[in-house]
Amino acid sequence: MLERSETSPVSLIRHTLIQTQRLLVRWARSPITVLETLLIPCLLLIMLDIVVGGQIEKFTGDDALYGSVPMVAVVGALSGAVASGVLLGREREAGLLARFWVLPVHRASGLVSRILAEGCRIVLGTVAVVIVGFLLGFRFHQGPLATFAFLLVPVIFGLSFATIVTAVAVFTAKTSLVETITIVTSLMMFFSTGFVPLIAFPEWIQPIVRNQPMSVAVDAMRGLSDEGPIARPLILTLLWSFGALALFAVPATIGFRRASRQ
Repeated sequence: MLERSETSPVSLIRHTLIQTQRLLVRWARSPITVLETLLIPCLLLIMLDIVVGGQIEKFTGDDALYGSVPMVAVVGALSGAVASGVLLGREREAGLLARFWVLPVHRASGLVSRILAEGCRIVLGTVAVVIVGFLLGFRFHQGPLATFAFLLVPVIFGLSFATIVTAVAVFTAKTSLVETITIVTSLMMFFSTGFVPLIAFPEWIQPIVRNQPMSVAVDAMRGLSDEGPIARPLILTLLWSFGALALFAVPATIGFRRASRQ
């Protein structure tokens, strides 16, 4: 029957849900994923509030949490994607992807399930960061719709970054290459408007800091939660995100298929 065929839409949905559950359980049992997704971002937010929060508030007159909470939420989405990429590389080396390829499983469910699992992971990490931010004094002032958009920004940004990590992970057997992406995310964090205000940077580097991917995402989330421009940073965030998807979605798909057949 059509609904029982492994290539049918019904099988795609069923197999995707099963594999999504498998990934979420696997990640929940992985210490590195739990650390990168939940614990480290929350501890980073607390540390930033203690160490630099008061100084930034004295310098600008604004609560630093409205920059640090968005930044840490985005950093958590990116670092969790790196941890997931490391596990994907290990599954590739262990031959697990190849085993799924020869089973009566819808071929597209493997990649689709990773997208869904990544989205769930990012939402969970963002909510955890926001809860810690609430305990520290962070609040939403722009209404329910803006709050929903605030939570959606790390998902869009994180999924686009996860596409890059997936493309790297499936094309190389060396997980160290995936882990080196952490260096890039660290530089983006330290040179972003969420770490310190833009005017704190030297004038020559301010255009770079203002327009780099993490800064525009942080600025959009700041406007959605407290005050500040929304349209420009949100449009730039979408351009950065969909640009990454356009460049790396096809290589990630081809690489995932090739890794599954080896």
